Order: sequence, then structure tokens, then C-alpha cells
Amino acid sequence: QDHVTESGGGTVQEGGSLRLTCTTTGSDFDKWDLVWFRQVPGNVREGVACMWNGGSTWYASSVKGRFTISRDIPKATFYLQMTSLLPEDTAKYYCTATGGRCSLTDLAKYDVWGQGTQVTVAS
Repeated sequence: QDHVTESGGGTVQEGGSLRLTCTTTGSDFDKWDLVWFRQVPGNVREGVACMWNGGSTWYASSVKGRFTISRDIPKATFYLQMTSLLPEDTAKYYCTATGGRCSLTDLAKYDVWGQGTQVTVAS
């Protein structure tokens, strides 16, 4: 993908929900693995969810059962639906994609990053 842009962040109460959106440019969107990361200042960027181009999904243990990654191929857009949000989910969230197999830990796989969207969960 040439560019990615995240949106949909905000401030919510603990237990609330948000849906993040990643819009992409470039071609062959359906051939890419899609990934969401998050980062708290001073910490390493943490993988949250990835979707293989075939549709299989993978989640960090900290969000499994609460977050869902999905995509809209005609719109070249993908999403992160977040429910039952916790204060520890507070971070800036980033989307990216890879032509290889996605990884929640190997940041070197990813060349394209957006500016991120801030999610703040108030207790």
C-alpha cells in the first residue's frame, strides 16, 4: 500500500466501544495482510490484530475476545472494532499492511505507517 490513514479514535469510558478505520491507497488490497498496532509513549509498538489476505485473523492475548479486525475490500479499508475497553487499552493506534505474512511482533515487515489515532479509555 502507498499510504494508510487511521481515524475513529477518541475518549470513551471504561466498558465502552470504538471502531477504528484504516483507509488505504494503492493496488491489490485483497492480496495484503492487514495489521493494527498500538503504542504508549516510551513503550515498544505492540501488535494488536492481524488479518491474513485469506481472511484468517489473529489477536494479541490482551485483546482477544474484545477486539475484531475486519475489512471492506471494495473500499480498500479495514477496521478495528473495540469493545469492553479498559484503561490499559489507552494508546495511539496505527494500521499497516504487508505483502508477506503479518506478524504482531516483527515491525521490520512494515514500510507504511499512518499518523495514528489516539484512543483514551477513562476509568
